[in-house]
Amino acid sequence: MNIGLIAHDSKKKLMQNFCIAYRGILCKHTLYATGTTGRLIEEAANLSVYKYLAGHLGGEQQMASQIEQNQLDLLIFLKIHLIRSAMNLMFTRLYSYVTCTIFHLQQMLLQLNY
Repeated sequence: MNIGLIAHDSKKKLMQNFCIAYRGILCKHTLYATGTTGRLIEEAANLSVYKYLAGHLGGEQQMASQIEQNQLDLLIFLKIHLIRSAMNLMFTRLYSYVTCTIFHLQQMLLQLNY
């Protein structure tokens, strides 16, 4: 499964901790991330991540393009609710998407492990 990972600045530590906690599951999949988030995940969780540009430099648009081409199965986007990013606009134009709590995301990842 191809999994995208994006985290706004104030959520990067949460993403690192999430990836550390679920390293055993995430290591079985192909991971993609925006630049800084990807580097931090690699350092903290020792996972291999394909890195795009930093989000504000076009990384979110690169990730949106991957989604548009059906090359991404799951996107974990830890964001600040007040920011309207290119990714938010892409989602509203192209897809109906589901947002969920960390608890629901954990349950879904546990199901991927089987």
